[in-house]
Amino acid sequence: MQQNDTVTQLKQEFLDSLEAHFAVSLADATDLQRYQALAAVVKQKIATKWRRTKEDYRDTGAKQVYYFSIEFLPGRYLRANLLNLGLLADTEQMMTELDVDFTAVMEAEVDQGLGNGGLGRLASDFMDAMPSIALAGNGNGIRYRYGLFCQAFINGYQVEYPDDWLKNDDVWEVRQDDEAQVVHYGGNVYLQDTPDGLRPVYDGGLDVLAVPYDTGMVGADNDVVNTLRLWSAEVPEGVKASVSERSVIESISGELYPDDSNEEGRRLRLRQEYFFSSAGVQNIIKHHLADGYSLHALPFQVAIHINDTHPTVVIPEMMRILLDEHGLGWEEAWGITTRTVSYTNHTLLAEALERWSQDLFAQELPRLFQLIQEIDRRHRVSVASEHGEDFAWRTSPLQDGQVHMARLAAIGSHAINGVAPLHSQLLQDKVLHDFYILWPAKFSNKTNGITHRRYMHAANESLSALIDTKIGRDWRKLPKDITKLRDFNMDEAFLRELAVVKRQNKQRLADWVSHNMGIDINVDAIFDVQIKRLHAYKRQLLHLLGILTDYLALKHDANAYVAPRVHIFAAKAAPSYHYAKQIIKVINEVANMVNNDPAVNDKMQVVFIPNYGVSLAELIIPAADVSEQISTAGKEASGTSNMKLMANGALQLATMDGRTLILFMLPALKMHMPLAWIRIRCTSTMSNMIIQLGIFTKTIRSCTACLMP
Repeated sequence: MQQNDTVTQLKQEFLDSLEAHFAVSLADATDLQRYQALAAVVKQKIATKWRRTKEDYRDTGAKQVYYFSIEFLPGRYLRANLLNLGLLADTEQMMTELDVDFTAVMEAEVDQGLGNGGLGRLASDFMDAMPSIALAGNGNGIRYRYGLFCQAFINGYQVEYPDDWLKNDDVWEVRQDDEAQVVHYGGNVYLQDTPDGLRPVYDGGLDVLAVPYDTGMVGADNDVVNTLRLWSAEVPEGVKASVSERSVIESISGELYPDDSNEEGRRLRLRQEYFFSSAGVQNIIKHHLADGYSLHALPFQVAIHINDTHPTVVIPEMMRILLDEHGLGWEEAWGITTRTVSYTNHTLLAEALERWSQDLFAQELPRLFQLIQEIDRRHRVSVASEHGEDFAWRTSPLQDGQVHMARLAAIGSHAINGVAPLHSQLLQDKVLHDFYILWPAKFSNKTNGITHRRYMHAANESLSALIDTKIGRDWRKLPKDITKLRDFNMDEAFLRELAVVKRQNKQRLADWVSHNMGIDINVDAIFDVQIKRLHAYKRQLLHLLGILTDYLALKHDANAYVAPRVHIFAAKAAPSYHYAKQIIKVINEVANMVNNDPAVNDKMQVVFIPNYGVSLAELIIPAADVSEQISTAGKEASGTSNMKLMANGALQLATMDGRTLILFMLPALKMHMPLAWIRIRCTSTMSNMIIQLGIFTKTIRSCTACLMP
């Protein structure tokens, strides 16, 4: 089909959709209605590919990956789906011909409230990557009614409001009532002797109906569409529930990361983790058997990957299904389970390695607790015989009245990976050292990555188009081809064009800040950016101390050399993390002081952009000149924001940790363009930064503290 024919067809489909869904003309439609009508057209184009993909997987017997994650952070789907379908340029032309502001239409889509930070963004990057390389991969999570929260600043303090992202429904999802599963909580469980052996008998408890909502994950420039399945908690059909009982059930999928500073909050978190894990495993086994396979073939047809410790209950839940519902013996069931499940550890922080009170666990998931007790017993017996009682105790999942989820994940998985070489090495040497001694072959490194399609092609079209003019379009499918830009290291015309693109992106961000925050920022200044969740180890406070150092230098000597700089922060603090919320307050107070001081604000400004999310990241990242990656060395498992910023040409100010360390150790990557490269040379607390770029080298005045580990 010729491009003009495609545009004509899109135009008619869009106008028909607008009339069919809202009974309005284009002139009378709101931006939200235009977005929903256009999304419906795109969804229809996805649907045919989606159906064919599922049929193809079934007919060919493809092994399927199921990625279990407590959060996903997809951002807006419209632009990404149009890009991957190859329809973005045609849609832009159609909107121009209709005299419709396409940007306003896209911005009518809200970010889905399904995630918080790097864990969720990585999961969504996998959801983008798997169909793009034609890998049969699916996501499994929770359809939260409310997201983390909407962040606002009042008198400098973070204030949280409900993130009602489903207020206008989600155009992209499909409810699948026939795929619903029942998830059971609480009650009492005892074993009864039957002709088939001991079988559990349940007495009382709470049944919750898990209803799946599916969203198509569109592959780039191919016909593959995978599935992201999110579960919503509802009252089972036929059950009479009071208002309070209904509220308890619906709260399971009510909000992302409920406050766990009290017992009820921890109970809800545990229920959430079991909810999507149980529903997902039940569904997988149901379809596996329906496709004609035996349970013993499960490891050959299915790979279940648990993204951090939140879905670790997958392991005892699979054992429950295999033992209790299908009558397998323990060794059979354990072999199937461990060969099916793999585990990614995302953190070295002790507080993030989940542990549950045994009492709470036994109350909420009594049968699973019985199974974990047996896993624990068998593990201790097996390990003690070779390594001694003390070693067995150190590695047992039940210890000191707690259920240790990372230990359970290590025992019940056939593969364990970290997300950067240093992180993986520290897992082996420290955090999971005893398990490495037991099963060294289980451990490997799988370094995190990002989707260049969203963070370059979609978020920075002008940069991508400029690169196309120099090296062609093949790099869009083969990202390593970007190294061809080395031929333009000293091309002054190209460097000038690159500078123009960067300034356009800075102006776009400046316009947003002016419109939404009432602050006019200097687009000719260095945009010094730190965008990541607010946490002590992320060290936003260190960045702030650097700002204050420059501020005091200028107050002492108005002629002091400080390169004009706009410091840009964006981050959310967990509602119960009071230290982090105080840091937000301090940054906002410093911003207020600096921005209203005429003696310095021609040299420096500070902006804290509220309610950070994927869509804001897509606005900020292309505009960044400097990327602050200054987490405490040894604490950042990988980090992915550094890659997004470097891919858009931001120089990196960084500790030698996580992904940054990998880049430093691979000299060839220094020549990538537009990747930016930094080498840190520390001689004092006021150290010099030597910044090496694939296209030029220069020295700038630097940080206020040594950044080496």
